[in-house]
Amino acid sequence: MRFSFAREIRPSTFSQFDPELTSLVSKAAERYNITQPALTAPIKALENELGGEPASTRLLRIEGTSSAHSQLLCWRNTMTIRTTKILLDGGDASETERIKRLIGLLDGQTTNPSLIAKNPEVKKMVAAEHGLSIREQMDEYRKIVQAVSPLVGDAGVSIEVFAEEDTTADEMLDQGREMFTWIPNAFIKYPCTRGGLLAAQESVRSGIRVNITLCFSQAQAAAVYAATKGAKVPVYVSPFVGRLDDIGENGVDLVANIKRMYAGGDGHVAVLAASIRNLQQLLYCFSLEAELATVPANVLEDWARNGFAMPGSDFKYTATGKPILYQELTLDQPWQSFDIQHELTRKGLAKFAADYRATLSQTV
Repeated sequence: MRFSFAREIRPSTFSQFDPELTSLVSKAAERYNITQPALTAPIKALENELGGEPASTRLLRIEGTSSAHSQLLCWRNTMTIRTTKILLDGGDASETERIKRLIGLLDGQTTNPSLIAKNPEVKKMVAAEHGLSIREQMDEYRKIVQAVSPLVGDAGVSIEVFAEEDTTADEMLDQGREMFTWIPNAFIKYPCTRGGLLAAQESVRSGIRVNITLCFSQAQAAAVYAATKGAKVPVYVSPFVGRLDDIGENGVDLVANIKRMYAGGDGHVAVLAASIRNLQQLLYCFSLEAELATVPANVLEDWARNGFAMPGSDFKYTATGKPILYQELTLDQPWQSFDIQHELTRKGLAKFAADYRATLSQTV
């Protein structure tokens, strides 16, 4: 990586920031459309906490998790590495606010039916009303992502269609078109199935940003690339690291293999590492320079406790499963030619569907 979190930066005063810190603040302001005073105020507050000592002289040594401290650490981190965008994997806007305060900035958020079912307000409604109607469930999902949307950056909010193995492309597309209108930074999540890829193909043609989820093989990622080729809007593919680890495979290998395969392509699909279970997996995704990583709150909290550590040149990931070998696949062929069947995709769909149906009224 280009960034080592352990290095010091030159001393400065807050009336005259050192060039590096000034540059980082300027980049943050530009990237997130934040005014300079909004960024410099926490830095000045941090200096006050330090008794007037310039913050840049103690930035890497101070203890505690004050708002000013956390934001300054993360801005410095974020603006320097910025190879991998960080998304929160969650379904509760209050959690989004809390994690944003902790690490300073969030580039985006991913949601899914299981996370929405765990939302505190949804759980209260389900308990009080003995389940929701399909329309009520959809409305609650919309309210949640509308609350999350303004809290995150340009990686957007991924909203997942409700799909089972036999859900048709048209059924998914109808949901996706409605969901895309909910917020200005929506990405529609389709499963990596035949119906999901057909829906994604049509979506990108009509300008809908997509995130293909439940990806467990290099062949599935190749199919995503081929199905969305020519897209004029961003496309994500989400390989699931932790669930591959669960079956005894080294899940991060899939992220590495997809990155290697896509290196020979046109760059229209970004790799969003998902199902990240621990800090080591997150750091390895940083070292692979995955374009994005979606991370649960507990792992981001662990990252903060470890001073927003980044992998250095000596970073080594300890694999617990068997390697996933790279396949030589040609991207410029029809997506239907790739084998997109995977047992974990089927199991993932079944789990999401079960959690979704658990929120519904028994009369639906």
